[in-house]
Amino acid sequence: MSEPRPTPLHKVHEGLGASLTDFAGWLMPLRYGSETAEHQAVRTAAGLFDLSHMGEIAVHGAAAPDLLDYALVGHLSKLTAGRARYTMICDADGGVLDDLIVYRIDDDDFLVVANAANHAVVLAALTERAAGFDATVTDRTDEWALLALQGPRTVEILRRLTDAPLDDLKYYSSHPATVAGYPVLLARTGYTGEDGFELFAKPDAAEPLWTALTEAGTGDGLIPAGLAARDTLRLEAGMPLYGNELSREVTPYEANLGRVVKLDKPGDFVGRAALAARAEEGPRQTLIGLVGRGRRVPRHGYQVLRDGVACGVVTSGAPSPTLGSPIAMAYVDTADAAGELAVDVRGRPEPADRVELPFYRRER
Repeated sequence: MSEPRPTPLHKVHEGLGASLTDFAGWLMPLRYGSETAEHQAVRTAAGLFDLSHMGEIAVHGAAAPDLLDYALVGHLSKLTAGRARYTMICDADGGVLDDLIVYRIDDDDFLVVANAANHAVVLAALTERAAGFDATVTDRTDEWALLALQGPRTVEILRRLTDAPLDDLKYYSSHPATVAGYPVLLARTGYTGEDGFELFAKPDAAEPLWTALTEAGTGDGLIPAGLAARDTLRLEAGMPLYGNELSREVTPYEANLGRVVKLDKPGDFVGRAALAARAEEGPRQTLIGLVGRGRRVPRHGYQVLRDGVACGVVTSGAPSPTLGSPIAMAYVDTADAAGELAVDVRGRPEPADRVELPFYRRER
């Protein structure tokens, strides 16, 4: 097995004493100190993340909009320049290969951001599906570093480093900008449930941008945050994680994300027939939220019980720093979604209340 790949910010993480872990072939910071403190900083002030492990794939050409309409479940040709959209790439059976964010940079230029673990799968699928289209698919992952500034104080922090029109940059929009003297693609996107920005920059700009953002945010409570905090933040926000809530074994409809499938767009797309059938039949499983009544934490893979009988499985679970209780997302058989539920935590049923997702929604 090859050694995990360091990001352009590896020396920064080492200098901060981060606990590093192999994540999807990348050496990533798991935490810098207390993951709870990092989580709470993002909820109350700001956190700074290194997301340079994500895959960036450029789709360019006159037929790039048509290619993406065919390759993905969303209606990407309707996207205007400067906007972004959450979407998915599915196989012919409707199973999810990955969830994506697609940025339209210009009329015939798109940036597809894939999860690190699925980068190669997405690149191969897009390349294969591009046959017959006047468009090119190019892996740009090595050309980008990605930093995320997340939390309620991010606008104030970023305003000290850029003259970009932050107040006019809507959620799921992007804008070429200069931050601390470095050119970036500045996107108002994130994976934490908070307001925030993601900064796509050249790898050699990653360290000075990190330093500038850190210094600009010192008085506002900004701290670095790792993958552990990112996971509890996205779980509280009810956001799916590939390999947990999403996989080839489920369609977007099971994950309560049928809204991203645009069956009314013109032309065919990969998975259309299977997804149309699933939309008509209804999902075979239901993704639900659970809040434990006790202190023991439901974890990924634990069985969900209804009247003592297994009816589903936990996909993600953790103590919630915001709620002060254990929380989990779980797939349960649709017929068993109601009623008294519990989770088998190491052989003992722990009662849990079903709640609507997300567990946390920020004030706007």
